[in-house]
Amino acid sequence: MATTTNAVKLGNALKERRTELELTIKEVARRSGMTDSNVLRIERGDIPQPRPETLKSLADVLGLELSDLFNLAGYVQPRTLPSFSPYLRSRYADLPESAAKEMEASFARIAAKHGYDPSGPYDGEDERE
Repeated sequence: MATTTNAVKLGNALKERRTELELTIKEVARRSGMTDSNVLRIERGDIPQPRPETLKSLADVLGLELSDLFNLAGYVQPRTLPSFSPYLRSRYADLPESAAKEMEASFARIAAKHGYDPSGPYDGEDERE
């Protein structure tokens, strides 16, 4: 489920990366086959959930992970993702088990510090229409 928050986060991530690469909106539009106005609207968060093929084009032009853009756009629901532990164990497979546990504990502390509760509710779950 896409939300306004998703659209703004996606737009901010795209604009930040475009700025890092020193690309203009016009250049991103040209390279992605989009119009300038659509790139600008996505960056401003005016398009709640851009089409997957649009995200693919932007990911290719900006050198971003498509899965990250899908997540920011609200296509991937947090409950469908694995926990952080399997990622750590895969990504840092050469580290000892104790290091993986230490990273998990560090992540849990950071998440708690910022008010993250892994048991939910997730964005949009507790809103009423």
